[in-house]
Amino acid sequence: MFLTVTSSLLEGFLTTVRLFVLTLVFALPLGLIISFGSMSRFSVLRLPIRFLIWIVRGTPLLLQLLIIYYGPGIMLGNNVWGSGDNGRFVAALVAFVVNYACYFSEIYRGGIQSIPVGQQEAGQVLGLSGRQIFFKITLLQVIKRIVPPMSNEIITLVKDTSLARVIAVYEIIWSGQAFIKSAGIVWPLFYTGVFYLLFSGLLTMLFGRIEKKLDYFR
Repeated sequence: MFLTVTSSLLEGFLTTVRLFVLTLVFALPLGLIISFGSMSRFSVLRLPIRFLIWIVRGTPLLLQLLIIYYGPGIMLGNNVWGSGDNGRFVAALVAFVVNYACYFSEIYRGGIQSIPVGQQEAGQVLGLSGRQIFFKITLLQVIKRIVPPMSNEIITLVKDTSLARVIAVYEIIWSGQAFIKSAGIVWPLFYTGVFYLLFSGLLTMLFGRIEKKLDYFR
């Protein structure tokens, strides 16, 4: 029974890891783009983006999952995500990417705006272009400053992936919960916690090493 449970949980965990990795792949660069928009001098661009960030950060991710998955079908009469497991997974991925991109954008924005303006002015005096100033002066310091808050959000993402089961994405919690109905046993549900702890622990160690690598900015 233990091997059967472990095998089933590993299958669900692969879906969890897949959702986690793909969310980061799309949300990290999208968050940077959104942060530039939220800092734009043009109110026509800045205000809608700030409003979107306010909506996403002010409503539960669970609600966003339900709206993104069921909304198009109800309002347009067409399930744009398609049927089956792949359709549900894509809808969940879109919801996670939009949600975390907005959170990441605020972290990026805080990091960029925390860099003293004098450093940019010094770069201009040295004849550097705006692009060179950003990549050679600003960006490296921003990375150092955003690693701690970014690591917290990324570790939170590991646990938030469990919310995908609300639209029947077969992640690890779903796999563990299935044994309650099929076999009348509850311990597989607690067993899922081991996977989360190990995954979060590895990420914590990874970000700890990254912070040490960036200590040269002190």
